[in-house]
Amino acid sequence: MPQEKHILVVDDEPGIQDFVQRNLELRSFKVSLAANGLEALALFEKHNFALVILDIMMPRMDGLEVCRRIRQSSTVPIIILTALGEDADKIAALEQGADDYLTKPFSIGELMARIKAVLRRNHWADHPISMGTRRFGNLEIDFEQRRAWKDSTLVKLSPTEFDLLQELALHPGKIFTHEALLRRVWGAEYRSESEYLRVYIGRLRRKLEANPSQPAHILTEPGIGYYMVG
Repeated sequence: MPQEKHILVVDDEPGIQDFVQRNLELRSFKVSLAANGLEALALFEKHNFALVILDIMMPRMDGLEVCRRIRQSSTVPIIILTALGEDADKIAALEQGADDYLTKPFSIGELMARIKAVLRRNHWADHPISMGTRRFGNLEIDFEQRRAWKDSTLVKLSPTEFDLLQELALHPGKIFTHEALLRRVWGAEYRSESEYLRVYIGRLRRKLEANPSQPAHILTEPGIGYYMVG
């Protein structure tokens, strides 16, 4: 692999920094390190990163706030590092726009699997589907430009958010099971990670529906999955 993918690793534990940096550089990634959120944001402003690996518990500014600030201007993939068993942190991270999470302690195999999956999903954005534009009431979706509009106003979507919307919109009325959507959007290794889907459906509804609590376009089939209507 050519040394072209630059990864920002943000963690206040030197041991974690060293472990991740050493293993990524062995695999021809370029790595920048930050020990807290403020350092991370300063580096993020200076470089064009392919991925951010971000610990939650840090001094000066925690990872959730860093994630929120990055998402204000960028859709760069973000993997959050969480403490073992902190499910609330995982959900909060996804709500702030993280693409994935990894629970400490983790192996290099687990880390590389998550990195490959996130970069793979982001790479799909470089190969848009030639399906033109479709309308769903007040929504307009351009699959080639990978853009969506609500009431003629452009809606900012992350690559994963658009992938999920695209899967539903290309098959209007088709009910996708949770497992099928997870497999098709995130990958086969995520087919049991239901919290990803629940959070991302909620994010799409907040961005695209007039009333997210009573959606008109992205609907739930109780106990089965989701589907999209006009």
